[in-house]
Amino acid sequence: MNTQASAILRYPKGWFALTTVYSFTGLAILASIVFSLLLFLSIDDNPLMKWLFGGLAIIFELGKFYVWYEYGECKARRDLGGAFWSLLFYSVLAAISIGGSIGGINSATNTILSQQARHERELARFDEQIASIERQIQLNEEAARKYIEMARISSGVSGLQQANTKLRLKQDELRQERDAKPVNEQSSMLGLMSSLADGVGMSISQVQFLLVCFLSVLLDVFGAFFVSLIGEENRFRRRWLWQQAREHAAARQAASAANVPPLVSKPEPEPAVVAQVRSVLESGELKCSKRGVAEALSLSLEEVDRVFQHLLAQGVLGQGSNRHYHLSAQAG
Repeated sequence: MNTQASAILRYPKGWFALTTVYSFTGLAILASIVFSLLLFLSIDDNPLMKWLFGGLAIIFELGKFYVWYEYGECKARRDLGGAFWSLLFYSVLAAISIGGSIGGINSATNTILSQQARHERELARFDEQIASIERQIQLNEEAARKYIEMARISSGVSGLQQANTKLRLKQDELRQERDAKPVNEQSSMLGLMSSLADGVGMSISQVQFLLVCFLSVLLDVFGAFFVSLIGEENRFRRRWLWQQAREHAAARQAASAANVPPLVSKPEPEPAVVAQVRSVLESGELKCSKRGVAEALSLSLEEVDRVFQHLLAQGVLGQGSNRHYHLSAQAG
């Protein structure tokens, strides 16, 4: 009961829903194709091979989603063999696609990590130079103290003080150059990976691999879901149109039947009346006139008409082109 009620209340999706579904499906397929291209195009640097591998990636991606659509069709038809082979073929193509997506997304995240690492290396180099100058200043100050202890202030301390002044100026220049470097804003992806790494106690590289695998699988599941949604909507629309056509045909048939008056079967005449009318007609006492027979035998015209129809069916009477009754040759 509930299933029938839901089928009655459901209608095919409108243009807005269909536009949204087809848009999401197209974007998911396009993203999957792009990530697969990133993997296949990196196999060989030869331009011809790039074209071949790129075309192979596109064929795999489009074929994967079509096979998934065919799996839904076979499942709806209860074709278990076709559904099994379609699912097996899709699994192989999906594995290739997920591998391509992992390679593409991993390449993007590696770029983010390399940029962050390069920026950190530049800052670390400045910090190392500043620290080295600070160590040199400390050595010079230690040497100056020794000169003071040996009462050789005029010969050594002034030179060391001048050297430290130059070193401090160099140190200030390095600090200003370091601080003038633009701040490398942490991307959302890098922030997410850092937070997950701190939360689960894993390295960023391990978190990166798991996150890339999750996003790749999610992309394929997302595309497969919307392809299934399109297939189910097409099947429902075909059933709905077929049911509408049946209902319209039944309504037209009922309307045409209502315009035709029903045929009322006439009751059979009584055998005694039939025998009496046949006797007077065959003997020639009365002519084959319904009115004359009705008046002579005190019968109603309707009853005489039923008797004449009965005798006509038995072949006792005949009917000419003018629809007048007469005794048949066999009866005569």
